[in-house]
Amino acid sequence: MIPDDLPKDMPSFLARFGTDQQCREYLFAARWPDGFRCVACGHDDAYALKTKIVYECVACGKQHSLLAGTIFEQTKTGLGRWFLAIYLVTSSKRGISAMELKRQMGFASYGTAWTWLHKIRKAMVARDRKPLAQRVEADETLVGGARPGKPGRGAGGKTLVAGAVENLPRTRSGAGRGKARGRRLGRLRLARLPDAAATSLEGFLAANVAKPAAVATDGWRGYRGLPAQGYDHQPVNLSASWGDAALRLPAIHLVFSLAKRWLMGTHHGAVSEKHLPAYLDEYVFRFNRRTAKRISHGFARLIEQAVRTGPSTYHAIVMTPA
Repeated sequence: MIPDDLPKDMPSFLARFGTDQQCREYLFAARWPDGFRCVACGHDDAYALKTKIVYECVACGKQHSLLAGTIFEQTKTGLGRWFLAIYLVTSSKRGISAMELKRQMGFASYGTAWTWLHKIRKAMVARDRKPLAQRVEADETLVGGARPGKPGRGAGGKTLVAGAVENLPRTRSGAGRGKARGRRLGRLRLARLPDAAATSLEGFLAANVAKPAAVATDGWRGYRGLPAQGYDHQPVNLSASWGDAALRLPAIHLVFSLAKRWLMGTHHGAVSEKHLPAYLDEYVFRFNRRTAKRISHGFARLIEQAVRTGPSTYHAIVMTPA
């Protein structure tokens, strides 16, 4: 349940979360939204230990760590600093680079800021997020600088990214008129793929799009098996003229254009293929909360997901499989 009194600017944020104790109380409510319940005996009351971020069951004495199993596990930094970092990340429409986070948080090293951002990005993927539905546009694009190699889907040295975005009817309010007027972009999914083969594309759609949604694609043979997978496949016949794909599949190509601009602008294109999935997750999180109301809810939603996301060490992040 998203609270109504969310901070909308830095002064209101500092008034609400200016101390570790305020952050601790908010995190407690996020971790146990229905109230504390002891995992050992089921009792609903606990003491808060002052020397540790731990709650001890009144009935049986079992201790419950507030931070265990979250992105904050084993942190040596106060919760107030973590909350401020999450607020800086979610309150900026264009995001924040590791160098900028280092400057604003006063970190001693770039590596600390980079690691914090990756831990926060991990929490941006909700475990229970609903698949895309209704009508979806899907396609692939290549991410990376200009390098020699084959053109198109076989370009060398670039990363293939698949995308799917809801392209929904836009209703216009008015006296006696409720017909759809144009389209609007709904929720988005992006993922790095090893190739554009049918197995990869069908796997991406199966993981992100509900059946039997209508899926509009180009005529690439990798999508030909979608009807057999339970989708209402709507292939678009594209001519050989340049730019036709962007005209026939405008929603997903607009998303690709904005995502590439974000990678180049906020992160200056300095995103390795190895860590690209984490940046794609961040862009999806931002895109799906792009309205003013959802932007203000981004902080609260990320805190909710942070207590349900397991911890990551610097070593684990660096050693992420390519």
